[in-house]
Amino acid sequence: MTLTRLLPTLRASIPDPLDLRVWPLGTTATTVDVAVGGVSLLHVAQVCGTPTSSSGRTSDSLDSTWSVMVVRVAAVAEHPDGEPVVLVDGDPDASGAIWREARLIGRISTVRDRVSVIRPAPPYGTSRSRSFVELPRDVREGDLIAVPCSAPVPSPVAATAAALIGPGTGALRLGVRTRGA
Repeated sequence: MTLTRLLPTLRASIPDPLDLRVWPLGTTATTVDVAVGGVSLLHVAQVCGTPTSSSGRTSDSLDSTWSVMVVRVAAVAEHPDGEPVVLVDGDPDASGAIWREARLIGRISTVRDRVSVIRPAPPYGTSRSRSFVELPRDVREGDLIAVPCSAPVPSPVAATAAALIGPGTGALRLGVRTRGA
């Protein structure tokens, strides 16, 4: 249990801690964003749209590539049994998403978390799986969620970070889905 879980108002001044064993090397968090190798995931999502992903290594070993997926909340509903369901514009089952490490990016929420079911919104999938995620109780349509994945996330369009933010960005790779694609 972290301080930001016990006292969520602290999220206004300190970021939720990251488990760096499951995020790519060079991942850092702020109160409103996650950056991988110096590249803001919030900025990538704003420029490229969602769903989007980036990948990198989790250690100095060349064979440990992980990725980060950024999805937008399409809707929040309540299942007839009372549990909240969050529908996102990507596949929650993609590439071994580690939902226990999911982060709300783009805004600060100081309300307590709750466990929600995460599912793809049409047309992004028809999965009936029951992945669970802890998100703030005030998660709403339009919110962005960053989540690490244990393998590269398939993406219809690939671009390099250098093409998005300039040369000299290192080995970070971004897979982006362009708007309307």
